[in-house]
Amino acid sequence: MKKTIGSRMSRLLVAGSLLTVMVPQVMDWDNAYAAGAVNTAASISADQLQQKLADAMQTRSETISFTYKGNVQELKSRLQTAIDQAMIIDPYINYTIKSYEFSYKGTATSADVTVKLNYRETKEQTAFVDSTVKTALAQMITPRMSNHEKAKVIHDWIVKRLKYDETLQKYTAYDGLSTGSTVCQGYALLAYKMLNQAGIPNRIIEGRAGGQLHAWNLVQLDGKWYHMDTTWDDPTPDRPNEVSTTYYMLTDTEMRQDHAWTKQYPAASTSYRDTLNSLIAPGGAASKAYKQLYQALEYDLTQNGNTLSTASDIKTLASKAMKSGSRSLLFVYKGSESKLKQDLQVLYKLGVKSVSYKVSDLKGTGGLRVELSWT
Repeated sequence: MKKTIGSRMSRLLVAGSLLTVMVPQVMDWDNAYAAGAVNTAASISADQLQQKLADAMQTRSETISFTYKGNVQELKSRLQTAIDQAMIIDPYINYTIKSYEFSYKGTATSADVTVKLNYRETKEQTAFVDSTVKTALAQMITPRMSNHEKAKVIHDWIVKRLKYDETLQKYTAYDGLSTGSTVCQGYALLAYKMLNQAGIPNRIIEGRAGGQLHAWNLVQLDGKWYHMDTTWDDPTPDRPNEVSTTYYMLTDTEMRQDHAWTKQYPAASTSYRDTLNSLIAPGGAASKAYKQLYQALEYDLTQNGNTLSTASDIKTLASKAMKSGSRSLLFVYKGSESKLKQDLQVLYKLGVKSVSYKVSDLKGTGGLRVELSWT
């Protein structure tokens, strides 16, 4: 029996490649100044220092030099705090800075400071990302689209456009758009950029999945948060134009089945299936788009008598399909994949020569989504 690899296969980012685990190279000269009176009135305040660094990051400046006047004994901690805060002002920049270092030298009350930044993506490359995103959104977004519809077309566009970089050498949205492949960080950065430009609030989440470092997005729709992992929704090996929605708009509980994170993020506690049901319920023209989205996400799959759990169930449904001339089935299976494989043996009693299937977890149902075909 041939098994086609489904979306269960994961995309893993090698340890150390997420910027948040990068260890900064810090160089200072704590004892390179002479003893003297301390002037607590610095010419650059903590806020000014942070903004100066943030502005430099926006323009992708690689070296920032300035004179600091104040208590030099506090300078190291001030610089470290200012750099960290400047980076998180813009999440996109935060994840495109590869490394940084700073040095200073002077007296007890004054120091010449140099901060050096190393970027994964240049200013020109980010401009290319912005231009490509703007063009893509103009083509896929229509004026009457809700944010729910926008998020879905953005998700699908990214999954279709990118493939996972098996060499683990490409980390940015630019890498993905210019070469066609990137790792999870690049997927999340591109999703962040596209959702942001479409007016949809979102965050980049860092955590672990499959035992490795991983990144994905947390998306806000109508004030509620949902997890969206475009990397894990992109089948591997890559299959052109094929999109999974296994990791589309999940709750914390659903996501924690195979993802983990320790940082504090907004809670995602509302079932997206329930959200769409509440939007469909009022009826009318507005609900039509939400119903189409509900069907596209296959939430109705469990409502059409297509939930199977035994070999007999599979045989009965397959027999009906064969009589109508069909050679494939899509259904929900309540059981383990190993039991499914055993139950599929019953199809050979119906005269088929070969059987293939693709399987993925159907989040929120406790079942497996099974695409079955035979000859």
